[in-house]
Amino acid sequence: MDFTTLFQFLQDLQNNNHKEWMDDNRKRYQDVRNSFIQWLDELDTKFAAIDPTYYPTSGKKGINRINNNLLFHPNKPVYKDHFAAGLDQRTKQGDFYIQIGINECELAGGYWKPDNETLNSIREAIDYNGEELVKILNKNSFKATFGGMLFDKNMLKTAPKGYSANHKHIDLLKHRTFAVIHPLSKEDILSNNFTDKIIKVYKEMLPFRRYFNQAVTV
Repeated sequence: MDFTTLFQFLQDLQNNNHKEWMDDNRKRYQDVRNSFIQWLDELDTKFAAIDPTYYPTSGKKGINRINNNLLFHPNKPVYKDHFAAGLDQRTKQGDFYIQIGINECELAGGYWKPDNETLNSIREAIDYNGEELVKILNKNSFKATFGGMLFDKNMLKTAPKGYSANHKHIDLLKHRTFAVIHPLSKEDILSNNFTDKIIKVYKEMLPFRRYFNQAVTV
């Protein structure tokens, strides 16, 4: 994957963020997109080889649309400023997310604002075995990689219904989002060991993702 070409395409797209330009550059877009999909397929194979619980996800299935949803966000530009995908994708929630863009690049995973049924399952898991999650979050290498769980600006101010305010894991139970992010620099992406870095982050995130994936499937 030639990420220099990807970055250049995205920059040109943001400088000409309208359908007419995209129509004139459709082949260029398809070439970059196909290369990105092929790269995702290679990651898919590597992840499957190191993780026996990995859910095979082709690049074509995992890749996100580059069009913004203008129906719900009419003030956004027509096209996004990044390519992104979710691998290990049983569902959109809980997958291993990769985003490469001109303004923000990251590796992420977890559950963003899950529905009430999913959220209740996660809270039940924390109530039953929150010690395991605390152990994962407190691991030195985990903190060094992610800095901790993503700050949840929508966190509850009080205990969720059915849980005591004195619960030993009340701070975790108040969360509505359970996710981690590892930011990437452009230098990371253009380096020769970028794939090795992704695999390292994937492995470090795996116990965290497994905890929540198990919580919502039990």
